[in-house]
Amino acid sequence: MRGRDPGEEHRASTPLELLFDLCFVVAVAQAAAELHHALTEGHLGAGLAGYVAVFFAIWWAWMNFTWFASAYDTDDAPYRLLTLLQMAGVLVLAAGVPRAFEHYDFSVVVAGYVLMRIGLVAQWLRAAAGHPGGRPAALRYAGGILVVQIGWIARLWAPGVWGWVTFVVLAIAEMAIPAWAEFRGRETAWHPGHIAERYGLFTIIVLGEVILATLTAVQSALTESGVSAPLVLVALGALVLVFALWWIYFTGAEAHLRTQRIALTWGYGHYLVFAAVAALGAGLEVAVDAVEHKAHVSEQAAALAVAVPVAVVMVVLAALHRLTGTGAVARTAIVAAGVVLVLLLAFSPPLLGLGGAVAGIAVVVAATLTVNLVVLSTSDRPR
Repeated sequence: MRGRDPGEEHRASTPLELLFDLCFVVAVAQAAAELHHALTEGHLGAGLAGYVAVFFAIWWAWMNFTWFASAYDTDDAPYRLLTLLQMAGVLVLAAGVPRAFEHYDFSVVVAGYVLMRIGLVAQWLRAAAGHPGGRPAALRYAGGILVVQIGWIARLWAPGVWGWVTFVVLAIAEMAIPAWAEFRGRETAWHPGHIAERYGLFTIIVLGEVILATLTAVQSALTESGVSAPLVLVALGALVLVFALWWIYFTGAEAHLRTQRIALTWGYGHYLVFAAVAALGAGLEVAVDAVEHKAHVSEQAAALAVAVPVAVVMVVLAALHRLTGTGAVARTAIVAAGVVLVLLLAFSPPLLGLGGAVAGIAVVVAATLTVNLVVLSTSDRPR
């Protein structure tokens, strides 16, 4: 395990990485489904808290594997078996998501998460043994991850509010490990093109979850109540939103990760992108439930469940596009205007109806993309 060439041509995601992603999408689907139930019942605070915590575990484990694989994917038998261990961990985590949301019992989630992280510790120790040049960083990664896992296990006995305080502390410690491991040493030689592709593929998977969640909700509504104009508008709005967000992301998918600082900021920023896109699926399900009068929330609250994730994605992608010097939504004024209109439309159901509000949000996102593309075609500088 001596490391992959960071300048390797035609470096692409492997079939094992794609299988790995499919296991993670199960966990994403579970988190989004539980968020949907919490929002439908009007449990906003508890639902968001559980969602943020669970999605952090999913995203961080996926991100760490992805960057390690970009540097050290030897695809031999030990590598494959340790990846299998991490895949088993995410499925255990997914199985524990309902208990985490409904009973605030994170024991199964933590068990799955620690299993994933122990698998990665073993990978880093293999890298330390096989790659002398990268040994100092590899050992710091392995040691740092191992220490923090002990903290996650101990957190299970933290009482009351201390459970959330220790969560924040441990999450910060997890995110500090890469900066500490790479400090004053030889940087891990990840492949920029491979990293950009991996993030793009996971974005597609999460967008696919939005489509599946919306389709399931619409199908159920059609079975129970038949076709209605608001339902059609929500379904069409959902499709346009998915397509427009896909277009926005992949106009700037070939990110220029020129430095370690830019790469870390870009990579960490995707937590908000992935989490907000998955939350959009939950929000669209809430919108369908509200149209069918099955949700215990107002139409305005349902519209906010769609608008807020969309606004977050637009803002974060605009910032990431400016950071990397690529992308279609790096024009600050245009994006800001689009975000304001999206949020204002969340308060329009009394006037437009919920279906009209969701469709309007989709039109605004598409228009924001269109104006940015027109400006991009006439100017090479972000404004």
